[in-house]
Amino acid sequence: MLNPDAKLATNIFDPPVGGVDLAPTRDGFGKGVLEAGKADERVVVLSADLTESTRAEWFQKEFPHRFIEMGVAEQNMATVAAGMANYGKIPFFTSYAAFSPGRNWEQIRTTIALNNVHAIVCGMHAGVSVGPDGATHQMLEDIALMRAMPNMIVISPCDAEEARKATVAAATQGSPVYMRFGREKTPVMTSAETPFEIGRANVLWKGQAPKVAIIATGPFVHNALLAAKQLESEISTIVVNVHTIKPLDETTILDAVQGVLGVVTVEEHQVHGGLGGAIAELLAQKNPLPMSFIGMQDQFGQSGTPTELIEHYGMGVSSIVAVVRSYAR
Repeated sequence: MLNPDAKLATNIFDPPVGGVDLAPTRDGFGKGVLEAGKADERVVVLSADLTESTRAEWFQKEFPHRFIEMGVAEQNMATVAAGMANYGKIPFFTSYAAFSPGRNWEQIRTTIALNNVHAIVCGMHAGVSVGPDGATHQMLEDIALMRAMPNMIVISPCDAEEARKATVAAATQGSPVYMRFGREKTPVMTSAETPFEIGRANVLWKGQAPKVAIIATGPFVHNALLAAKQLESEISTIVVNVHTIKPLDETTILDAVQGVLGVVTVEEHQVHGGLGGAIAELLAQKNPLPMSFIGMQDQFGQSGTPTELIEHYGMGVSSIVAVVRSYAR
């Protein structure tokens, strides 16, 4: 059953039309950075010629004197953000995740992470749900790139409301942050009352004496909940939303896997180096368990609709259900 302490939206299992609200997580960024900017005049936003696509335009309209259009120059944008952070500003810099951190990883490493300055990398349009843009723009390696970087916090919000909260929270961290956002409209599962704290995972669903732990991140948390609901009368599960992949909430995760037969991780990312890798590293040291990994299986994406691609690459609800059932045989 849904965890009442999570204070989720009441309609998350309803059909999208007339039921559950839909919004891209990038909208949460747009609202959150505007909120952060109103609270702290040190907040600035930089864009690499993708102002509308990244929702940076909302900040630009409200605070034009605190917005900088860098042009198609992501490496330069990262170094400018580092310099601004070093002198007391709080820069959020935005582009498609394929370009930032994809194109400017070395500049982020050397000028931001190495110097441990408070600059926030905002990677938009991550995952195969970018759809027709195809493999070049479907960033599926960014979590692995960024969580390996010292000093870097890594956040992957599950919906637009959580993305708003994460953006506001990132403005107060005082250290480098990477945030991952999507383009496609996805279900809004959380509410304004849902607890959010960087570094603290949320248990969203918990059956009686769970047999399988489903640990998810990003908008695929909704798929994990749908799978748990479908399996409710068959297999007891627990669903954990890991919005902060680094630092990992070891306590909540280790509590969640106590007594289970296996763990299933769910992410819109390569299975190597992402959420699944982070969970496997933790369990290998603290509580070894059988694991299965839902995500991209060491391959690039292709053009198609988001729904087609998610199903084609085995990341849909039916795939999660099948893997969870395999532990109960």
